[in-house]
Amino acid sequence: MGEQITLKSSFDGFELGAYHARPTDARRGGLLLIQEIFGVTEHIRELADAFAADGYETIAPSFYDRLEPGFQADYSQEAIAKGVEYSQATPWDQVAGDAQAAIDALKAPVFVTGFCWGGAATWLAACRCTGLSAAASFYGRRISELKDETPKVPIILHFGKTDASIPPERIEEIGERHPEIPIHLYPAGHGFVSDRRADYDADSARLARLRTLALFSNNGGGRSSA
Repeated sequence: MGEQITLKSSFDGFELGAYHARPTDARRGGLLLIQEIFGVTEHIRELADAFAADGYETIAPSFYDRLEPGFQADYSQEAIAKGVEYSQATPWDQVAGDAQAAIDALKAPVFVTGFCWGGAATWLAACRCTGLSAAASFYGRRISELKDETPKVPIILHFGKTDASIPPERIEEIGERHPEIPIHLYPAGHGFVSDRRADYDADSARLARLRTLALFSNNGGGRSSA
């Protein structure tokens, strides 16, 4: 369904690739979809296509293009290690600039969602970027690094109760710092939305998606003919 496009980062003018999926029916809004540490994989492209089918013109930037153009990793230990390395080598200021480029390429209203590393980047975008209407973050372990920043738009957070990579106290810290933000906990582990992962949980993935779409709908994501 989608196509490859190029974005120009407001951080440093770097041109990064992105996957772009357009709605086939009436448009509800735009969506910035932020990758996991694995890059813009088949899973991320499928998510983009699914959101486009729901009426959201979706852009999924390749945030690690400066390090390895078109990076995509599997779930092997070697690939995970490389993804972690790339995530740690990608500064948050740069992420915000890359995210802003995608937001600016979309017609309002624009929303953001992301998974794993992208869950933290979703929080970052909600705090620092302009032109957003709402945000939904999935299992963003590194939100704890950014918890002293406050989102400027409505946001919901999705976490798995049995996620070994995100200790419960980290989630509690976020809740204590931002008691106004809804935090949804699911009977699942890390990566529960991906059917490629051992922790995939269909019921949790479905409920989290419904909550995300409801958030977008309640913040401007209505049907239009545009």
